[in-house]
Amino acid sequence: MDQAEQLRNIIKANSHPQRPLARVITVTSGKGGVGKSNTSINLAIQFRKMGQKVIILDADFGLANIEIMFGTVPKHNLSDLIYQGKNIKEIITWGPMEVGFISGGSGVAALSNVTKDNLSYIIQNLAELDSLADTIIIDTGAGISDAVMEFLVASQEILLVTTPEPTSITDSYSLLKALCRHPDFSKEETKVRMIANRVWKSGEGENLYNKLYSVVKNYLKTPMEYLGEIPEDGQLSKAVMQQKPVSLESPGAKSALAYEAIAAKLMNKEMDKNTGRRGMAAIFSHILRKR
Repeated sequence: MDQAEQLRNIIKANSHPQRPLARVITVTSGKGGVGKSNTSINLAIQFRKMGQKVIILDADFGLANIEIMFGTVPKHNLSDLIYQGKNIKEIITWGPMEVGFISGGSGVAALSNVTKDNLSYIIQNLAELDSLADTIIIDTGAGISDAVMEFLVASQEILLVTTPEPTSITDSYSLLKALCRHPDFSKEETKVRMIANRVWKSGEGENLYNKLYSVVKNYLKTPMEYLGEIPEDGQLSKAVMQQKPVSLESPGAKSALAYEAIAAKLMNKEMDKNTGRRGMAAIFSHILRKR
């Protein structure tokens, strides 16, 4: 039995027909410092305000942006699930508004060394996330590293955060080019949507999207949707300094209202709850079978 078949059998054994799969949204960017983690956190807060149960997986293993912005230090991370026998509930840290947060730590790199018994335990626990959350947001690292690509090709919904800076635009295109050239990427099964962050005037985000998409459409032949723009906002910067999400600290701020509008669009684009979703266990199985 090869590893792929083994993983399918493990997932099937831990599947519960009555339990709906969580919606998984992966947030990424071509370069660091464009507001990707801020986007993940504020969208999570806005989803909570809409009554969704939300968990963020911090898959940016080199940095700890989510925990810093939440103003909390997790006691455990994904490695503790793999090596220390912790269950999935024990490694979740609960942040503002009961948004769950899982620190990836060095957990994904460690997955390449797990035994068959450990693999079954890990998949079983990841499958349980589907009963703990309606929406799971994966906050990847920036750029086109192998770890980032593995999450992107396994995901059905990708949010690409970019800014009007020329380097951000070119790096976003480089990321999309690497994604489209990946042998496991499916244009038909993946929704790619762009968010323009730190724009100075209304409409600038859509202009940015039009410029980027004209190149993407001509050279990469892949669809991409425009989701909205987040304005440059001093209240957001102030909230970051206070290690609080602007959507909670200043809900009337122009950036918070923009996050609210984008979250509402995403809710309207929600996939059917009974079809088209993979859930977290299947996301990780896609990554694991490549190791």
